[in-house]
Amino acid sequence: MLNKKTTIGLVFGGNSSEHEVSIKSAQTIYNAFSHSYNRDRFKVNPIYINKYGFWEDSKYSKSILLEEKESTKTIKIDKNPTNKLINLPKESNKVDVWFPALHGPNGEDGVIQGLFKLTGKPFVGSGTLGSSLGMDKIAMKSIFKSFNLPQAPYIYLHKENLLDKLFMQSVFDKIEKVINYPCFVKPANLGSSIGITKAYSKQALITGIEIAAKYDRRIIIEKNIDGRELECGVLGKSIMKTSVVGEVKFQTDWYTYESKYDENLSSTIIPADLNIEIVNKVQKLAIEASKAINAYGLARVDFFYQESTQQIYINEVNTLPGFTKTSMYPTLWEASGLKLEKLVASLIEIAKE
Repeated sequence: MLNKKTTIGLVFGGNSSEHEVSIKSAQTIYNAFSHSYNRDRFKVNPIYINKYGFWEDSKYSKSILLEEKESTKTIKIDKNPTNKLINLPKESNKVDVWFPALHGPNGEDGVIQGLFKLTGKPFVGSGTLGSSLGMDKIAMKSIFKSFNLPQAPYIYLHKENLLDKLFMQSVFDKIEKVINYPCFVKPANLGSSIGITKAYSKQALITGIEIAAKYDRRIIIEKNIDGRELECGVLGKSIMKTSVVGEVKFQTDWYTYESKYDENLSSTIIPADLNIEIVNKVQKLAIEASKAINAYGLARVDFFYQESTQQIYINEVNTLPGFTKTSMYPTLWEASGLKLEKLVASLIEIAKE
């Protein structure tokens, strides 16, 4: 008797500014499951969420993955429906394991994870708590602080604070005393460097806060750490393993959205040229940071490393790292001896734990 194939619900797209990146990630994952190593074990049902939040059927979703159709329907639909879940495709009932390839709000912030949990089916990646903490930079850094994990100094504010001149003056005073310029201004809940500004002056800071406020009502301002940018992959749940440590180099002033997805503007060194003591510290901190926010399954932990002081700073935990052809997470694991087709299969087994 032939073993039944495990049906994977590959969910991608979404009502997010990272919609197009999500499609690229899903394409890579879909191809990995189509590899001869996985072909007899898994069946993939691609489920595309369009830019208005509607779930499409497998046939249309597959056409998006194969780039037969563009990622926006031309039909006129209600942009603010009362219930976007009424059109969940019938294929969703046949899913054995969910595999979210979503980035940004509603994809990696615990929202979709809560829905997956309600279906009673296992899913790849962290649960609602780890996902929401990993998405919100302010909450995440507060947890790091409570666990005494090393990170750069930061302050935060809310969009409504912009109207309070006295409060904003206290923010500017703290910047000059604790943070200094240049500093980074970020929306608390977004990825892929979207909405981020590197501010070299008070005026640039004000502009950066206004930009960040367009994406999120919670804004974080971080001290610029002049050091090497390192990344480490985490894999597992009951037993968590780390990949080799990689380094990101970029031609731009900082690691912008453009440099992240343009091979001409950035490059990676895997493994990074580091002494073994630093590698061990980074790998240890990667697991500690993931456990602190209850992230598991898969995560990519980003660091700053200052060679002059030998200091390592945790930047953030990404609970649903990119899976594009140039993404760091799958590349780190391939350099660690786990090829892409085996990596996605491992993630399914971990989800079933």
